[in-house]
Amino acid sequence: MGRHILMNVILLIVLVTAQVLICNHIMLFNVATPFIFIYLIVSLPMDLKTDWLLTWAFAAGLLVDLFSDTPGLNALACTVLAVAKRPVLYAYIPRDDHTKNVVPSLYSLGFAVYAKYLLTMSAIYCALVFTIEYFNFAAVKDIVIMSVSSALFTFLLLLATDSLIISRREKRL
Repeated sequence: MGRHILMNVILLIVLVTAQVLICNHIMLFNVATPFIFIYLIVSLPMDLKTDWLLTWAFAAGLLVDLFSDTPGLNALACTVLAVAKRPVLYAYIPRDDHTKNVVPSLYSLGFAVYAKYLLTMSAIYCALVFTIEYFNFAAVKDIVIMSVSSALFTFLLLLATDSLIISRREKRL
């Protein structure tokens, strides 16, 4: 158990550093910003207790907020994303004893299910971030364009990240 916590802390530090130093300065075609640090929330095990899931998500969002000068924006979006994690995954897979302790990854879920899960989570996060950031109904077009393009960009980067990070020892469903 202690090893998993240490690995998650290291992953949190690496992803937040990559987000703050690299991804926050990328604006693809002036509409798409990647949010790579949400990989931590997306990849946490499903059997993790809700209070720990919310704590990890809030801490990740708060760290990005501290270094990005966005007070509370990412902390709120990450916390909502953590709340949506279980319902989103269980919308794509059956909820039974085999899926109760799954670690969401490309290898454990297969490409089709994991791609749907990852795209949904990216879309939720990006829609929340840009809606909170703009907080203006006059900018609905901008919010939609930035949310969709950022969600797709984030999805592609998270898919690539997952294929680099996850070990092949995981049990496949």
